[in-house]
Amino acid sequence: MGTHARSPRGGGLNATGPGEKALRYVLLALMLALTVSPFLWQLSTSLKSLDEDIYSGTPSFLPEHPTLGNYAQVAETIPVWSYALNSLVVAAVVIAGNAVGATLAGYALAKLRFRGAKLLLGLFLATLVLPGEVTIVSQYVTIRGLGLADTLLGVALPGAIGMLNVLLMRTAFMAIPAEMDEAAVIDGATAWQRLLRIGLPNVRGMLSVITIFAFIGAWDDFLWPLIVLSDPENYTLTVGLQYLNGTFTANPRLIAAGTMISFVPIVIVFAALQRFFFRGVEEGAIKG
Repeated sequence: MGTHARSPRGGGLNATGPGEKALRYVLLALMLALTVSPFLWQLSTSLKSLDEDIYSGTPSFLPEHPTLGNYAQVAETIPVWSYALNSLVVAAVVIAGNAVGATLAGYALAKLRFRGAKLLLGLFLATLVLPGEVTIVSQYVTIRGLGLADTLLGVALPGAIGMLNVLLMRTAFMAIPAEMDEAAVIDGATAWQRLLRIGLPNVRGMLSVITIFAFIGAWDDFLWPLIVLSDPENYTLTVGLQYLNGTFTANPRLIAAGTMISFVPIVIVFAALQRFFFRGVEEGAIKG
């Protein structure tokens, strides 16, 4: 009796009027233009031939004579595939370290009870306050002391476990109902069994999130590899591409082509994991 039927046309607190909906679409279109336009412009520049003037007063967005010659010239100028392989090796080590290390640390902080857990969590949070540039000198001294300077392992090791990824995994494990763990404990399951049979199946979305973050961070990193590496044969792709900027300052077509080559793997990884990524972001990595 006390319940009023809601009008089919809506109303209520969460109703969205036509004007507000139109404003949202306008803002979304604006954000899309701001984020996608530079990428499309780089793609267009990389496909333009030498007879096209990209510095004209009214530059053409679409190439008049599209060509893939710029990509071939990038491969002739620098060993781009060798640099890309070095970047893949670094990214693989970073992804493996974060997938294993962040998962174990996140599960321990979320589900295990041990002395000093709150202090340890506070230390993890404190590390997020410090920018990476503050610790880069101590990192280099440590890597050099371990004899890993000018090696791909030395590039990958500092990023092999990220504090933010640990906290993300802890949040995902915390979202698992405690009753599930309690029932498993009653059945005699060990901590490893609870992690493998209860924890991991419910955090695949968040695991995909940290995998994407770890890959992008390792693949796009420029400053740390530039400091650690001195042998050009060990250069990662981001460091190796600087030769294009130094040698061909008058030909931005090659720089744009190199940028697109370095961008493609990120698109592939995100396309492969985007279903799990959005599940981890929107649902808290827990299936209903």
